[in-house]
Amino acid sequence: MSFVPADSTECASRSVQGIHPMHPSVKTWLKIMRRLFSALCIILFCFQINTKPAIALNDGQQLVLESWKLVNEGYLNPEKFGKVQWKGLRQKALEKPISNSEEAYLAIEGMLLPLGDPYTRLLRPSDYKAMKESNLGSEINGVGLQLGARDKDGEIVVIAPLEGSPAADAGITSGTALLKVNGEPPKSLGLEATAARLRGEIGSQVIVEIKPPNEESREITLERRVVDLRPVRTKRLRNESHTIGYLRITQFSEGVPEQVREALEELSEKEVEGLILDLRNNSGGLVSSGLAIADAFLSNKPIVETRNREGINDAIPAGIDTLYDGPMVTLVNGGTASASEILAGALQDNERSQLIGSKTFGKGLIQSLSTLTDGSGLAITVASYLTPQGKDIQNQGIQPDRLLDLPEPLNPGSSTDRWLQDAELLMGATIDRKQLKEITVEESLIKTSEIENSSIP
Repeated sequence: MSFVPADSTECASRSVQGIHPMHPSVKTWLKIMRRLFSALCIILFCFQINTKPAIALNDGQQLVLESWKLVNEGYLNPEKFGKVQWKGLRQKALEKPISNSEEAYLAIEGMLLPLGDPYTRLLRPSDYKAMKESNLGSEINGVGLQLGARDKDGEIVVIAPLEGSPAADAGITSGTALLKVNGEPPKSLGLEATAARLRGEIGSQVIVEIKPPNEESREITLERRVVDLRPVRTKRLRNESHTIGYLRITQFSEGVPEQVREALEELSEKEVEGLILDLRNNSGGLVSSGLAIADAFLSNKPIVETRNREGINDAIPAGIDTLYDGPMVTLVNGGTASASEILAGALQDNERSQLIGSKTFGKGLIQSLSTLTDGSGLAITVASYLTPQGKDIQNQGIQPDRLLDLPEPLNPGSSTDRWLQDAELLMGATIDRKQLKEITVEESLIKTSEIENSSIP
């Protein structure tokens, strides 16, 4: 007796019952489907064998990914991403052995470097803390140099020395190139790492090799100390003819708008006839603070236009009310940069104030500051700005209405400050013209009134 499987028996019985065979086209279609299904199974099986299992990212790798996402979503020039293979840079950074924070920081810096933007940068926790303290207007420990990157060659240069700092006492001027800091070249260190090496414990020293404009390079030793930022300084200037207010702003930190308001109220109480605004060696700071100061001097006028990554120009106007609407003149120099250039450009383009001094630095980019999960920070260039008349400041600077004689005074606001003396003379002449114009208008009105009265029968 032969053994017949159950399924065979079932098939046989269906055949006996007279079930008709399927149409040839249907059979062909089923064969094709079976073959496709078999091929798909083979492909999936091979993919499963060759695909590596997903590995969870550690804290350092998460920091790299977090930084990449922030730049990817906010950076001003996304067209650069294709040129530097931005996604590939992320993958390359994540493939590096990252077991601690320092290795993560190095990976992030290596990822950002091809963008070629010194202002889009990582700030280690200590550097981030120092920057936030500076924006709050408190004291800092260091040599007091505000730094920028020169576009044409990437050199790290001095935007301005902080007033009363070791750098200012040593006579370091705007535009001076830093060639070495304790034997290391700042150009290869980058902007933030150079600034970090200049900071340190009070009483410690740092050796810097510098090259001032049109001079030979030299090496000097600076001793770090506490630098009192004091961003707003004011005084009254009096001579035989006029009483003039002097307002110096050295940076735009968080409390500056309120300090400026108090200073202007104090000067108004002293019945000043004009105002000298001194923005020399003001390297910027918080753009919001710079806009608030512009709003204090301009009434319903455009302050600045910002251009974002979509290329949209957003005009930012001043409000109607002002804190001071009298005559003024503004001092600028090569250390006037960023937010202070926004203010200077707004005053000049709206014919609110003459600019005198020397050409400004030329930083027309705006950075956002993000706090990363480990307490470090990431500065990202997110916008550029134009003056109300459409002037592009980046790498161009603002040309003052009147150039003042060189060499530039190294002690802004002091009794021997020649540029301040020139500003006083100009302000005095402006006040005289204003008073003469008012007298002329008044006399004209009187004569008009006399003529009208005499014509009455």
